[in-house]
This record gives sequence, C-alpha cells and structure tokens, in this order.
Amino acid sequence: MRREVARVSNKEETNEEIQEEHTEAIDDSGVSETEAEMTELETAQADLSEMEDKFLRARAEIANMSNRFKNERELLVRYRSQDLGKKLLPSLDNLERAMAIEVDDEQGASLKKGILMVLESLQAALKEEGIEEIPTMGEVFDPNLHQAVQTIPASDETPADTIVEVLQKGYKLHDRVLRASMVIVAQ
Repeated sequence: MRREVARVSNKEETNEEIQEEHTEAIDDSGVSETEAEMTELETAQADLSEMEDKFLRARAEIANMSNRFKNERELLVRYRSQDLGKKLLPSLDNLERAMAIEVDDEQGASLKKGILMVLESLQAALKEEGIEEIPTMGEVFDPNLHQAVQTIPASDETPADTIVEVLQKGYKLHDRVLRASMVIVAQ
C-alpha cells in the first residue's frame, strides 16, 4: 500500500512538472495561452473536417457497393437459366429432326405425336424462362445473331445480305445470344 501511495504521489509530481514545463515553454516562446488554445482548436477542426470527409467517402463507397451488388443479383436472376438453356438446345434440335421424319404407319404416327407433345412442352418451358428462337428466314444478316456458313449469289428475288436458308436455329435469352443461327446468306 505504501508503494502505491508513493507511485501516485510520484505521478502527481511528474504531471505537475510537465504542466510547469509546458507553461514555461509557452511563456518562453512568446505564445500566449489563448493563441495556443486557438491553434489546438484549429487542429481539432482540421481533424474533424478530415474525419468527416473520410466518413462521407466511406458512406458513398458503401452505397456504390450496395448498388453494384443489387445489379449483379438482378443479372444473376435474369440469366439464371442460361447454362441450362445451352444444354437443352441440342435435345430440342433432335426432337425437331425427329418431327421432320415422314411416317406412314399408325405406330409411327402415334410415336411422332408423342414426340410433338414433348417438343411443345420443352419449347413452352424455354419460352417461359425467356429463351426464344432468333428470327432468320428472309431477315437481313446480322453477325451478332447469325453465323454465315455459306454464301450464294444474290438475285432479283433474294437481295444481298438476306438469309436464304437456316441450317441450325439460333436462340437468345432476353438480349443475350445463347447460340447463333447457322445460315446461308445471299451475297
């Protein structure tokens, strides 16, 4: 206990010495206490201004991040079926090829009717997800939507840059191309 009292009194003496030295330093430098307080106030105001600026910048950054994350989530939701759509397109092509086969017996006709039902339900499901066929026949060739695999000479009936034949249908999801249409173009 005596040691603690001694430490406390030593600390008090040290604090008093520091205050005296500080006062002497102010007196020696010719700066009054009021001027010293004013510089401290100016320093504190500058620090406050700096902290306020940092706070506003951090708040703006958080708002920007929030908006960015919101936009990314919206895009993820909008294009969530992109990969599945790409994987289903070959199956859709095969079903359409099966529908193109001519049958002349009753068993083949009923099989074709079943394939048609599957094809229609698959097309309806894809359309519900926003996947739709890219228009092609008779359209003007657009390299963003179509892939020209062959050209033929243009004529009076088919002007240049017109799609003449579709080799493989193309599909898009909203505004993104899942697969470009493979076409023959008049040149």
